[in-house]
Amino acid sequence: MESLGSETALAGMEESMKEDLSMEIDPPFKQSLATAEDWRKALNKVVPAVVVLRTTSCRAFDTESAGASYATGFVVDKSRGIILTNRHVVKPGPVVAEAMFVNREEIPVYPIYRDPVHDFGFFRYDPSAIQFLSYDEIPLAPEAASVGLEIRVVGNDSGEKVSILAGTLARLDRDAPHYKKDGYNDFNTFYMQAASGTKGGSSGSPVIDWQGRAVALNAGSKTSSASAFFLPLERVVRALGFLQSGRESIGNTWEAVTIPRGTLQATFIHKGFDETRRLGLGSETEQLVRLASPAGETGMLVVDSVVPGGPAHKHLEPGDVLIRLNGEVSTQFLKMETLLDDNVNNKIELQIERGGKPLTVDLKVQDLHSVTPDYFLEVSGAIIHPLSYQQARNFRFQCGLVYVAEQGYMLFRAGVPRHAIIKKFAGEDIARLDDFIFVLSKLSRGARVPLEYISHTDRHRRKSVLVTVDRQEWYAPPHIYTRNDSTGLWAVKPMLPLDSSLVSRVNFTEQALANNRVSSCSAEVTLVEHAHQCVGQAPMNGVVSMESSCEQIDDGPHSVDESDAGTKKRRVQDDSTDGVLSPECTLDESREVRLEETGPETETVPRDFQVAGAAAATNASVAERAIEPTLVMMEVHVPSSCMLDGVHSQHFFGTGLIIYHSKTMGLVAVDKNTAAVSVSDVMLSFAAYPIEIPGEAIFYLFLMYRVNGSLQATSRKSFVTNPSAALNIGSADCPRYRATNMEVIELDTDFGSTFSGVLTDDFGRVQAIWGSFSTQLKYLCNSSEDHQIVRGIPIYTICQTLDKIISGAKEHARLINGVKRPMPLIKLLEVELYPTLLSKARSFGLSDSWIQALVKKDPIRHQVLRVKGCLAGSKAENLLEQGDMVLAINKEPVTCFRDIEDACQELDRCSDNDGKLNITIFRQGREIDLLVGTDVRDGNGTTRVINWCGCIIQEPHSAVRALGYLPEEGHGVYVARWCHGSPVHRYGLYALQWIVEINGKPTPDLDAFVAVTKILNYLKYINSIGNRAWGVCSCKNSSLEWKAKGTYTEAGFALLAHMGAEFRPRNCNVASNDDQNGRLQQGNMILRLKACQFV
Repeated sequence: MESLGSETALAGMEESMKEDLSMEIDPPFKQSLATAEDWRKALNKVVPAVVVLRTTSCRAFDTESAGASYATGFVVDKSRGIILTNRHVVKPGPVVAEAMFVNREEIPVYPIYRDPVHDFGFFRYDPSAIQFLSYDEIPLAPEAASVGLEIRVVGNDSGEKVSILAGTLARLDRDAPHYKKDGYNDFNTFYMQAASGTKGGSSGSPVIDWQGRAVALNAGSKTSSASAFFLPLERVVRALGFLQSGRESIGNTWEAVTIPRGTLQATFIHKGFDETRRLGLGSETEQLVRLASPAGETGMLVVDSVVPGGPAHKHLEPGDVLIRLNGEVSTQFLKMETLLDDNVNNKIELQIERGGKPLTVDLKVQDLHSVTPDYFLEVSGAIIHPLSYQQARNFRFQCGLVYVAEQGYMLFRAGVPRHAIIKKFAGEDIARLDDFIFVLSKLSRGARVPLEYISHTDRHRRKSVLVTVDRQEWYAPPHIYTRNDSTGLWAVKPMLPLDSSLVSRVNFTEQALANNRVSSCSAEVTLVEHAHQCVGQAPMNGVVSMESSCEQIDDGPHSVDESDAGTKKRRVQDDSTDGVLSPECTLDESREVRLEETGPETETVPRDFQVAGAAAATNASVAERAIEPTLVMMEVHVPSSCMLDGVHSQHFFGTGLIIYHSKTMGLVAVDKNTAAVSVSDVMLSFAAYPIEIPGEAIFYLFLMYRVNGSLQATSRKSFVTNPSAALNIGSADCPRYRATNMEVIELDTDFGSTFSGVLTDDFGRVQAIWGSFSTQLKYLCNSSEDHQIVRGIPIYTICQTLDKIISGAKEHARLINGVKRPMPLIKLLEVELYPTLLSKARSFGLSDSWIQALVKKDPIRHQVLRVKGCLAGSKAENLLEQGDMVLAINKEPVTCFRDIEDACQELDRCSDNDGKLNITIFRQGREIDLLVGTDVRDGNGTTRVINWCGCIIQEPHSAVRALGYLPEEGHGVYVARWCHGSPVHRYGLYALQWIVEINGKPTPDLDAFVAVTKILNYLKYINSIGNRAWGVCSCKNSSLEWKAKGTYTEAGFALLAHMGAEFRPRNCNVASNDDQNGRLQQGNMILRLKACQFV
């Protein structure tokens, strides 16, 4: 059959279709004539025209999520460069795609049409780009499909590039397959079925006969059997004819071609005559339909569902049996769709029977493209657009409502789920996307406003949440993307001018205080002072009854997230706002208060806890009154664009303790698992005075806030079972923070992982922070699951650093709330240690004299510290070895982790040292004295990040270095994360790797990386895990404009998205990764991979 290349041929075929009212079951097409040689010739002709499609969905849109995938397509018009494939391959949203022919020639392809309902679409390509392959287009022959026809499915089945699967058409009238409740589904059409056993990657494959003609389009399969589902080609032929005629009329340039598509927003299904009789169809009507239909007709069309607000709403009902359309009997989808497509914006007459009663309704055919969105709003990583006909049909909502395709950061932080419908925002009713944009344009950065939404899973109840407009500029200002079918790209424009209020920032703390004036600051300060005075008193001997206090977090909307179900915490940061507080009663009236360790007894509490009886009830109430005003509930959110240092979640919550308060600064102590990275949004809640304000992670366990407050405390009494248990947490699958060299307090009661706060004695004196630690549990099937444990963190670990912060050490300054504040530098021995019993140490050959010295130092635990490993790149790396026993430091015996910390802190007090420790170790039967240098850390974690082509790049953090390996070629450019739908996802540059070379130039650090990536041709990287091997793959920078702009980092990536921007937390200078024209230069990147396994 010749390719349809003119309107005359198309019109002739459509007229033939109109005369044929049904898909008749024809006899097999002379199967006995098809020999093996015939099939060989047909396949030799077909295979060169079949291409492997590599697609990347850059943004979630409509029914599809962001991601990268492989599929199949085939050339249906060689001269015009048109490739046919499935709709779910072309995607309704932004897509970047390449086609690879059988000779491995690759060309970019651009979407030109995707059907709003049926599972087919078209890509275009430049035919002149194929220089070394001879191929022909595959003709479409929908009329050749018949039951019993022997077929071959040629495509990229299971990613195998070219697979040929045999089968026989078994049905031509199968119902359209149902894939998802909240995703794409085809309807109002028949499908074909065959037992060909196709799998992933074969979507879009041609289903050919022995003459090399495509009789159907492979679309899906059933995973539990070998059944495959094929889309008939009648509507495909019609659409292709419009594209071909449109191209002829405009010459060599592509222009958007409108393919008329009509709809009543009603879904029909084909039911047998027996079922229609049960629905009330009269016998006379049935006889009429049988006589008017072709021989072999088995049933009629019945209304299955109607979309609210559509043309058929309140006119058609489920169960209505369709008799006639415009006076003609209609029992087949093809005739009904032909009539609808030919009468867009016109009225048609439907004759139906409802419960045996004949009815006639006149309905106006709606333009199907008008209820198929072609634009979206991106704000703070969220994708919002009008609700499409596809999703409106799935959810039973009206088309055009404001639909959340992806939550992004702002909506995720508020607890708004995917697929939500926004009904109200900032007190204004939201009916269309324009309403949402108008309300959003009136808001300022940092504004907190209510939002109401409904979900298809709970459609009858509205839910209300509080949305915080992105204050930190983690993402670019809102943009609107609109599809351009002429270019296949999406045009972008700012939603607002640069001088709008949304682009500017607002001082949220001052705003909150302005709305909630403090009536009596003196009362609050008194409570805080009283609490800290109690804490500062010396502990009483024998006090062992501990009370753990916190307010348990309600499992509200903030904890709902499909990707983190069952996880206790997540993260994202909210910086403190700039400016100075000016409430009616200012904090200037208060005097400085702080948490202190007093007396030698306090210092030995973690070591010398003893179990005793329960305290009196009166003492318990004293403790509650003392501690309650100092507790702070906090939520920590980490934006997906800045998930650094292996942070494993985006949302965390916990309870902190006010440990310092003055007129200029307040400090809250919290466990590091709650605030693991400084790049996060922290919100502090004080129950003594009902206000929620932002905080800022500034130093390991410390958070800074601007006003004081408290929580209503709940207390539980318990006994200490082990005051100095060595914490042992293994490495996670993905390197992330884990507590090492830490002794914690264990209790006799398991309070659960959500109960956090502080441990105090009966008089309210704080002994420890009751904090959480994240670990992973391994299972037999090599899978792992995150698990939270809670233990007491002794207060001495906090007090040592607190003294340095308050004293204003001049070693290091940080910009906090717009003010430079001195922060201390901490000397650390970057060695992971673990305790071993002296009885085992004796077996290794440790002398009796050392055993006696260690027992005298610590008569209770009888242990010695051994080296588990050194952090890669540390000063101790080449000096200490695994298994070394650390006996003494500076001739003083050491038996616990605190001894090591004290020795490191002593270096700060001695000006005549060079930062080295004189360590006595025992190694393989010998005592050795070593001078080991300490490493200096500022406690801020990672302070510089580059978001490049969809991956987050940073220097390797401590959890990576703790694995004991850094590549010799250079280790300063570590890939911490990658994003779905990004270029690195497309080409496989995933996390846990170092980029060591680009364009033949080394990239030992981030500065070198920024300089080299302005022109991208050649890139070499090393894997952090896996087998030791070399490999080669190729990668191309997209020919699209990946722009770099300002300080923004992007979590997802769409056409014309802001890309390649470098971001430095805390107002550092920013250097963009673009050339003078603001665009990354194009070119091929050849990636040489070297995977290295940690040993």
